[in-house]
Amino acid sequence: MLNVKDLAVSFQTRRGAVDAVRGISFELEKGEILGIVGESGSGKSVTSFALMRILDVGGMIKAGEAVYSGIDLRRATEKTMRDIRGREISMIFQNPRAALNPIRKVGHQIEDVLRRHAKATRQNARDKAIEALEAVKIRDAAARYDAYPFELSGGMCQRIVIAIALACDPRLLIADEPTTGLDITTQKAVMDLVIELIRARQMSSILITHDLGLASQYCDRIMVMKDGGIVEQGDPLGLFSNPQHSYTRKLVDATPRAGESIRSLLPPEDRKPELPHEIGDDALLDVRGLTKTYQGKSGPVHAVKGISFTVKRGQSVGLVGESGCGKSTTAEMLVRLMDASSGQILFDGEDIAAMPARAFAKNSRRGDIQMVFQDATDSLNPRHTARQTIAEPLQRLGHLRGQQLAVRIEELAGLVGLPYSLLERFPHQLSGGQKARVGIARAIALEPKFLILDEPTAALDVSIQAVVLNLLMDLRAKLGMSYLFVSHDLHVVRLLCDHVVVMKAGEIVEQGPALQVMSDPQDPYTKELLSAAPKPPARRIVA
Repeated sequence: MLNVKDLAVSFQTRRGAVDAVRGISFELEKGEILGIVGESGSGKSVTSFALMRILDVGGMIKAGEAVYSGIDLRRATEKTMRDIRGREISMIFQNPRAALNPIRKVGHQIEDVLRRHAKATRQNARDKAIEALEAVKIRDAAARYDAYPFELSGGMCQRIVIAIALACDPRLLIADEPTTGLDITTQKAVMDLVIELIRARQMSSILITHDLGLASQYCDRIMVMKDGGIVEQGDPLGLFSNPQHSYTRKLVDATPRAGESIRSLLPPEDRKPELPHEIGDDALLDVRGLTKTYQGKSGPVHAVKGISFTVKRGQSVGLVGESGCGKSTTAEMLVRLMDASSGQILFDGEDIAAMPARAFAKNSRRGDIQMVFQDATDSLNPRHTARQTIAEPLQRLGHLRGQQLAVRIEELAGLVGLPYSLLERFPHQLSGGQKARVGIARAIALEPKFLILDEPTAALDVSIQAVVLNLLMDLRAKLGMSYLFVSHDLHVVRLLCDHVVVMKAGEIVEQGPALQVMSDPQDPYTKELLSAAPKPPARRIVA
């Protein structure tokens, strides 16, 4: 169905041409699901954009050919490509909210595709759009037709994007990181749906992902990319159990698994002995009957419903559950960015929930509780350098100036492994892992006793995630901090956390030692979460 030969893509920048894809060749059979894996910058998405001829300004296909069903996509006219896009080849984009028009009803956006490719008329477009919504198993599709993207959850928006992509029955579907940012149960539901539709319609598909578990579970064949080239390809079982290329081995080793240590995620040459850390007997944080209620259009919305748990000194507690279960709301109340409706937050014996959030911002306790946010890019000021970002809490709350400030910033950079040469760079000049380090350095600048980590590795590649997780573990031992690790990645929680709290619909359904909860869950919901988690590929065979 698709034959790509020596495809090369470059981008013109102010510093000259940059080669993003370097002469790759591969084929895609009818009915086959091909997985393309690799880290950010490896050329995965650029390859798909080149096939669709939707490269950014400055991007160009420099050499090679891509032949789809006898049509040379590189040399086809724009009119031909407009006919092909959506009708023959369709794409699910990485960020569903960014892919949807925020000021148009989702039903109208599906109609656009149907009418563009003559699959519907003005008279029947609405009915066909509703049929497309029903095909992706959206409940009450007729009502959702009139919804705007901001009124829908992330999983629902992803289903809308899938509906748009499949509306015209394409023969080839390209899915670019279709589950990034989704919780594990929604991720499984979305992927199962995509695969079910692909098989039922006898389509071919290219699945782009950095999640090896996802790729091994759903793909017929895997292609590994690095620095714009293909380093290895083969069937999932053979490729991941006995990888031949060092880069593939690195990706497989960096994937978290049950029963392994956090150090095992790193390359052998980078594994150092784990630093000892102690967990105290007394509670640093004691949450009692914490509640948060919002006033919605149709009445009160109970986001958090009287939850209680403790975090001991030096302990790492994982807070897990689906999107919308109340995890982030709980975290924002604990860090005092939001006032609770009722309940107590006893920190070092003092009820900080009794103090309004605005007043707490000026309290001496402010420096003892800090947060690392989910999206490292969005949490950094784009106009501040890394140095200015790290300096801000030191200036505002630590009252450091001059030489003292400069020395402390460099100490923190060294502590999180951020090269001093990067301190003068702005966020857009840093990689995802480097931005994560800046965010962590800012959070630990005042040596807090309690650090809340809200999905700090969700958008990171597996090898960068391995480095960040090991960094967090070492910092906890060095600084004696306690962690609340908010995540939907149970494999990561299993490695980093001593204790786990499971939330569903604003309530705690189960909690206990991490090993016990993960290996022998008691609540049906916890069992559901564990069964939905993608199974990482088998550990590679070592001769």
